[in-house]
Formats: sequence, structure tokens, C-alpha cells
Amino acid sequence: MYRRGERWLGIICCFVLFILVFLSLHLSVTGRFIATGHMELGCLFFVLPGAIASFFAKDGKVVGPLTGAMLALPLCLVLVHTTLTPVRSFWQEVAWLFSAVFWTSLGSLGFLLINMLRKRSVSTKKPAR
Repeated sequence: MYRRGERWLGIICCFVLFILVFLSLHLSVTGRFIATGHMELGCLFFVLPGAIASFFAKDGKVVGPLTGAMLALPLCLVLVHTTLTPVRSFWQEVAWLFSAVFWTSLGSLGFLLINMLRKRSVSTKKPAR
């Protein structure tokens, strides 16, 4: 049985990283993506919180990062409409945040795929006796 803190490590890691990526996109990088006309490219940065949180998660390698991202979603929505200047309307912001949760989950699945392929290649390289 895992200690109580180890179960929450993936959730907390994804929660914090999701908010950091969200704030970095809205505070500093937003102007650059709007100037180029490709704001949706910023969603690709949300792959990182999912992959990193999946690395730290013990049990739920996909569910933990997804839970952390879903818990961060309302906080990010409140942040953008209370302290930051909203770039999009409320419903566009909700849709953008849900797509960010999708990319976070895709990052955790990508980490699992790479980890599985790495373990598979290591097991096939063992010499036969």
C-alpha cells in the first residue's frame, strides 16, 4: 500500500503545472501567438504537465494527471475572468480549457506509450540462455 502522499503526487503535480502553463500562455506568450494568428499552438504546451505528472504518478498514470487538470480548470477560469484580461468570450475560454485538458491527457498517454516501448525494447534485448 502506498503512503497517502504518493497517491496525490501526480494530481498535485499536474494541478500546479497546468496552472503554470496556463498563466504563462496568458501572461507572456499570448501576444506572440495572436500576432502570428496561431493562438491554438499554445495548447501543445499542455502536453508537458500530463507527461511530467504521469512520470510522478504511482498508481493512476492517466487518471491522476486528468484529475489534476480537471481540478485546475475552474481555478484557471476564475483567474482569467477576475485578474487577467480575457482574450476570448466565456464560452470560448471554457472550450479552450477543455481542449487543454485533452492535450494534458494526451501527454500522459504519450508518456505511457514511450515508457511501454522502452520497457519492451529492454526486455527483448536480454540474451537467451
